[in-house]
Amino acid sequence: MHSESHAPEPYRSYLRALARLQVAARPWLAPKLDASDIVQQTMLKAHAAREQFHGHSSEEYLGWLRQILTRTLANALRLLGQAKRDAGAERSLDADLDASCSRLDAWLALEQTSPSESAEKHERAEILANAVASLPAEQQQALLAKHCHGLSLNEIATNMHKSPAAVAGLLRRGLERLRELLGGDHRL
Repeated sequence: MHSESHAPEPYRSYLRALARLQVAARPWLAPKLDASDIVQQTMLKAHAAREQFHGHSSEEYLGWLRQILTRTLANALRLLGQAKRDAGAERSLDADLDASCSRLDAWLALEQTSPSESAEKHERAEILANAVASLPAEQQQALLAKHCHGLSLNEIATNMHKSPAAVAGLLRRGLERLRELLGGDHRL
């Protein structure tokens, strides 16, 4: 059975990073929703449903885990009254999570060619998510909008009710601080 060769634990930090990015993208949720709790629920659901995974590769398994994470986040949002009770809201969250995954992977600028490199990417995603979470709220919001949601400077400025120059400053200071926190890693 293919599911026996896969275990969710090595993906915990990567899933936590994705969950943190989704929670951080909705600042009103931060006091109500803990990314670690969402990931724990995801891990429990994955373990309980392990017989349902029929894929072969680590990439397929990670995709399956992301689907469980998406459903878990959607359920949590519904319970908090932040999402409609329809499939469209879950598809929107799924698309948002997939886009965040792709952009996070690009932001980390790592190619996944071996299990050890995959583990390193997951670890770096967790470190990056922790560093982003330590930034001031406005820098965090601007960086996530730019790098995880792909918004333009003008879109971010409109959403944050700031001038494009003010947002550019938030982005610059946020990236500088991230580089400091991450030991000068210039891949950001």
